Amino acid sequence: MLHSYLRPTLLAALLTAGFAARAQQPVSYPLTSEADRQQLAQVLADTLYIQQHYTKTEYRIAMRDGVKLYTVVYTPNDADKVRYPIMLSRTPYAVGPYEAGKYKKSLGPSSTMMREGYIFAYQDVRGRYMSEGEFVNMRPEKDAHKGKNDIDEGTDTFDTIEWLVKKGPKNNGRVGQWGISYPGFYTATGLLSRHSALKAASPQAPIADWFWDDFHHNGAFFLPHAFNFLASFGLPRPAPTPTGNPGFKHGTPDGYDFFLKMGPLKNADARYYKGQVAFWNEMMQHPNYDEFWQARNLRPHLKNLNKQTAVLTVGGFNDAEDLFGALKIYESIEQQNPGMQNGLVMGPWVHGGWARGTGEVVGNVAYGESPSLYYQKEIEAPFFKAYLKDNKRPNMPEATVFEGGTNRWRTFDAWPPRQAQERTLYFQADGKIGFEAPTGGLAEFDQYISDPAHPVPANENMATGMTREYMTDDQRFASRRPDVLTYQTEVLTEDLTLAGPIEALLQVATTGTDADWVVKIIDVYPNDTPDNPRLNPAVKLGGYQQMVRSEVMRGRFRNSFSQPEAFVPGQVTAVPFTVQDLCHTFQKGHRLMVQVQSSWFPMVDRNPQTFMPNIFEADEKDFQTASHRLYHTPAKASQLKVRVL
Repeated sequence: MLHSYLRPTLLAALLTAGFAARAQQPVSYPLTSEADRQQLAQVLADTLYIQQHYTKTEYRIAMRDGVKLYTVVYTPNDADKVRYPIMLSRTPYAVGPYEAGKYKKSLGPSSTMMREGYIFAYQDVRGRYMSEGEFVNMRPEKDAHKGKNDIDEGTDTFDTIEWLVKKGPKNNGRVGQWGISYPGFYTATGLLSRHSALKAASPQAPIADWFWDDFHHNGAFFLPHAFNFLASFGLPRPAPTPTGNPGFKHGTPDGYDFFLKMGPLKNADARYYKGQVAFWNEMMQHPNYDEFWQARNLRPHLKNLNKQTAVLTVGGFNDAEDLFGALKIYESIEQQNPGMQNGLVMGPWVHGGWARGTGEVVGNVAYGESPSLYYQKEIEAPFFKAYLKDNKRPNMPEATVFEGGTNRWRTFDAWPPRQAQERTLYFQADGKIGFEAPTGGLAEFDQYISDPAHPVPANENMATGMTREYMTDDQRFASRRPDVLTYQTEVLTEDLTLAGPIEALLQVATTGTDADWVVKIIDVYPNDTPDNPRLNPAVKLGGYQQMVRSEVMRGRFRNSFSQPEAFVPGQVTAVPFTVQDLCHTFQKGHRLMVQVQSSWFPMVDRNPQTFMPNIFEADEKDFQTASHRLYHTPAKASQLKVRVL
């Protein structure tokens, strides 16, 4: 969500991580692959190609209420002879360069599509950069529009498409829309325009509902992600400008130390924002899933869509920001629009990784040869070409999904796969987990002390923000802490493939009145796993504990996200929640591990473990040490419902 993540970042990333780093001793391992180098060469060639084959034109397109939105259009030079379709991207992240005669370094979703030839239109959304009007975060959509001043992102998209088709460069009357992250949200809201010319749309890592995307997970607050983003993006923009705001300077590379010393969340505004970041203060006033957040839930509005518009939603299983959005946008369209052409692609990528880089490596995990380039050439480009140029429905599967562990693409006629069988993994005594239900006679629970003054680190890395690779990080550091419970299977005698969401049901008790519960699903490698020469040699893969999925649940929301409830100290209480989808094979010889903990800092803000109506108003005195128990008896069986292929 932090950036639009278009391909120019690849150039900087490769130059910095790949080539410049080679001059810095003692780095000697190969940071780039042949595919990386080929793509770097492609980016450099694309820059020249755009200048030779496209013409840039700037427009200010009037919306129905008179507000003008800045739009830059790149048109193929032979558009007088060939009628091209239009590809539209609406973004809050700037469509520059704004200077006359200066061109983007890449156009469209990929080099492939840029060279196939489209008219590419980029628009600053209302209230951002060079567009007029007021910007509203996740502007609520309206089911009815009573007059010209009754606007939302759906109407702005309709007015933009109407103008481009009728008054823009000569075109074939067909429009496609795409965008990653926040632009993915604008692509999804573009479906609500229901414009007849919109023939194909691809929401990619779209924000769907900010109580589960980005800043929140099951109501738990993702602190550095929200703080760092809004410190820049959230500052006011009183008038159109081509210039963005600078990023926040923490004064230290140690995010754990910075946010711990910041103290309670109320200190963020008092010490740093100084009242300038309105949306931060709005979030602090709305800790629960109330009308403020419900109005920003896009999912209920995705109904009665134009069935002549084909949709391809794209996401990454290692997306630290908007994994929820991709899965739920696809699911909502599927459930509320029977018969609509609606597909899903889920790869091994970080946020936006399918559009930048090759996707071959995330952190310390390698995923094989060029999953990003495969997607761009074999899935994305054919999808748009079929609906915008060929005017026919392509022969594409419902769901194309990358299976981790085996590193292969799989196709399904539904997601989650219909053939996946539901089974239950039970927490057991002596640090075990398996498909056998607990029989009793052993210890009834495991317990640990959770101290908000010494929270469990989110990872071993020194970082001031949420790292992209945290979703594949080695968890050995956490399994050695006394405030982390660790359970694992015996060594697997055959492959175990999990596909789809995981339903957690924890039976817990606490001496406090509130608590967070973090569940991490981990693939434990055999001790003799050889190191990968592509990766950092300091990371040993023998015994590596690769996190493949994780989720946090703010316990106060166990029965309702709108009406939080305190825990009764000492009372065994069920805490159910959903752990987001995965597709991963735990291979023969590996183990499946699950870790449970109650802090995950600084990624998730500290729960004071003292219940209060607004958790964001906690004072230092409210943060209390508590003892937590996880039960695993026949009557109180903590468990994970999984889907096994």
